[in-house]
Amino acid sequence: MAWLFSTRDLGASQARIEAALARIEAKLNGVTTHMAQLDSLTAEVTRNTSVVGSALTLIQGLAAQIQAAGTDPAALATIVASLKANDDQLAAAIAANTPAAPSSSTPPSSTPPSSSSTAA
Repeated sequence: MAWLFSTRDLGASQARIEAALARIEAKLNGVTTHMAQLDSLTAEVTRNTSVVGSALTLIQGLAAQIQAAGTDPAALATIVASLKANDDQLAAAIAANTPAAPSSSTPPSSTPPSSSSTAA
């Protein structure tokens, strides 16, 4: 019985298959990286949305407190004290969660000017 493929043909086919598998694996690794970046971005959007919602709640609650206090100096003083406490907590949270500024020894990346900005 005659074989349809020689050993050399099978070896060449195996090499092509292995090369194709390597390319597929590289693409899958890229997809995995992009999925991780997408998950991170989604989490950041969710966190920012929560922060905006919290800020709106704070502002609306503050407006209601001021309206309810009317011109009562004691009630207004309580609101002022509450705002001061919130200011201190907010400032501490911002300071704790703000990354350090890049050192001046790192040169800024330069980008070529856009070709769309032409003089009239």
